[in-house]
Amino acid sequence: MNRIYDFIRRHPTWVDGSWAALLLMLSGLWIVTSIRTDTEGMPQGPTEQIASVPIALALGVVVALRRRAPEKMLMLATGTGVAQLVTDVEVFPGNFGFLVIIFTVASRNVRWASWFALGGALTAPTIATLRWPDANQDTTSEVFGVIFLTVTFFLAWVLGDSIRTRRAYYAQLEERATRLEKEREAHAKIAAAAERARIARELHDVVAHNVSVMVVQADGAAYVLDTAPEQTKQALETISGTGRQALAEMRRLLGVLRSGEGSTRGARDRSEYVPQPGMEQLAELVDQVRGAGLMVDFTIEGTPRPLPSSVELTAYRIVQEALTNSRKHGGPDVGASVRLRYGDDELSLLAEDDGRGAQRELYEDGGADGLGHGLIGMRERVGMVGGSLEAGPRPGGGFRISAVLPLKAAHH
Repeated sequence: MNRIYDFIRRHPTWVDGSWAALLLMLSGLWIVTSIRTDTEGMPQGPTEQIASVPIALALGVVVALRRRAPEKMLMLATGTGVAQLVTDVEVFPGNFGFLVIIFTVASRNVRWASWFALGGALTAPTIATLRWPDANQDTTSEVFGVIFLTVTFFLAWVLGDSIRTRRAYYAQLEERATRLEKEREAHAKIAAAAERARIARELHDVVAHNVSVMVVQADGAAYVLDTAPEQTKQALETISGTGRQALAEMRRLLGVLRSGEGSTRGARDRSEYVPQPGMEQLAELVDQVRGAGLMVDFTIEGTPRPLPSSVELTAYRIVQEALTNSRKHGGPDVGASVRLRYGDDELSLLAEDDGRGAQRELYEDGGADGLGHGLIGMRERVGMVGGSLEAGPRPGGGFRISAVLPLKAAHH
């Protein structure tokens, strides 16, 4: 049974051709019967009998090609109906083609053809009854006959129009599903790009800070290698600890890029990653920078309390980047200060130094490398938590970074 349905769907013209052949056969039997008998309702003269042949053929073509060219077949059916009225060929089996073309046109999306077919469906039964009245029926019977035929033609149009509506509904559902799929893909790409940018910022902060500390300690160790072995040992220990910390943070960041592993393995790996740095690690960060030779004055105002993880990470990275820039661009004998203030609705952060300050291209127009890292990356971080950031030269010399991180908005 399924094979039959598949064949019908793949070869609609063959199916319509079969119905057209059956209709032509019935029409041919009707014409032959009219020649051999003198029955009322059949062509009585040779003119009507000859005219019925092309009319039957035309209606057969209408049925055979109704799906390939529905609007053209509607016009052909209309012309055939007019010819049938003119030549006085009474209603015969081939007129079933009118019902078929009305249904077909109504099921398509060409609205003018559908409304034209509806007009024909409502008027054709009345015209046929007036053209060929039945002498054996009274007026009441003819009226009921007209109503019955009109309802039949109208139901054919309604059935076709409902099929058109259902097809349009399914097409809309498919279009919506396709659009949603494209939107999901677009959102996934945006999320992936945002995640790559986040990881790039994290890697920049980790590498820039820790590597700069290791370089400073390595230079100091090389300078006092022969004269102060204890200081050299301490510098090497600082380098080792800083390197391990950098590796741990980089391992955490790169771990989120792993894919294609089982959930059990993923859970085990995630448990090995160190947590993201936050406010509790700020003191360690300041001590590390002090050990690298930068004098830092670190103060906290207000009552420290747990903050959203996004705010803590942002604050930590801002302080880390600010101290790294002070050490890299502040010049010799630079001093820095970091002040945190816990407010009711916000966390204020001020980091400044008394050095020579960073060059303008380092904090404007995407950074010196044009990649948007460094201070420009700070702006992105602050923007993600709904805060504000000001960075630039400080009056009287040095550099200042001021940030305000809202606490309520970070919860949403």
